[in-house]
Amino acid sequence: MTTMPNRLDRNPIVQPPPTTASQPSPPARTTDWAGGLAAAVISGLAHRYGSRLALADLDLTIERGEIFAVLGPNGGGKTTLFRVLSTLIPLQQGEVHIAGCDLRRNPADIRARIGVVFQAPSLDRKLTVAENIDIQGALYGLAGRDVARRRGELLAQFGLADRARELTERLSGGLRRRVELAKGLIHEPELLLLDEPSTGLDPAARSDLWRYLKSLRDERGTTVILTTHFLDEADAADRIAILNEGRLVALGKPDELRAQVGGDSITIESPSPAELAAAIQQQFGVAASVLDAAVRLEVPAGHEWIARLVEAFPGQITAIRLGKPTLEDVFIARTGHHFWRDEQEARV
Repeated sequence: MTTMPNRLDRNPIVQPPPTTASQPSPPARTTDWAGGLAAAVISGLAHRYGSRLALADLDLTIERGEIFAVLGPNGGGKTTLFRVLSTLIPLQQGEVHIAGCDLRRNPADIRARIGVVFQAPSLDRKLTVAENIDIQGALYGLAGRDVARRRGELLAQFGLADRARELTERLSGGLRRRVELAKGLIHEPELLLLDEPSTGLDPAARSDLWRYLKSLRDERGTTVILTTHFLDEADAADRIAILNEGRLVALGKPDELRAQVGGDSITIESPSPAELAAAIQQQFGVAASVLDAAVRLEVPAGHEWIARLVEAFPGQITAIRLGKPTLEDVFIARTGHHFWRDEQEARV
């Protein structure tokens, strides 16, 4: 198993965000979380950093007991969404309810119900594994037998029982990640928020992480919300929200999103891509676009088109590739550009 580091502070219980008289509070949520509410309901969420819009009119409902991935390139808005949901920045516009609690009116209630694991490290390297976990438990009011019980369970689950008295500075990066995740789960949260959980992990560690997240979902009914810029990682989630420039561009199960692309993807390299795209459209009546100096089209039974295109345009095709629809194809279809384009934006 792996754990992931915290970006801001080793203590996920932060001070309540400031409120102002210009931000009226909506009516309090009265339905009990145990009565079957969604894990999170987001309505009309918008957030700005000065003149820059980081999130724009976002509506999302995240169901209880699902692994929900927020996927997007750098600058897409996923980190801002994570900070809002974890109560680290104040709610500027819209409404957010988490575990049945109103984020604007009851942030302290939300903090007691969620576990938060940030991307940057949070461990005190001069303390032992057990001491790091115990301190986190104390922040949530756990002590004595309660914290000892939970510590023992988590050390066993993450394969850390034999490292309990070892200083965390002596652990490998993968083992430190396990301790981070154990800290985030010490109070048995109903909802676990993870920011870029696989950053810096090797393939084996990433596989271990996902095995444990799925066991949390299946055995404990824990809801997991994670942000990621890894397409293959998002593919393992139950549902995905794809953000681009602060806007929701796609939402659904991975297979459903890929099915919406409409066929196989064909990418063609050519000395004159714009002319070739126009010729393909004219001759075959299929939509062809130029993306990053290559012609791209989506057609059913793509393998049957390879020979047809090469024969129809001799000398105009230098390379041709066929692929099944991917999440990047979904992103391209919704935005008109690759998931990874020339990115100079800051993380938001």
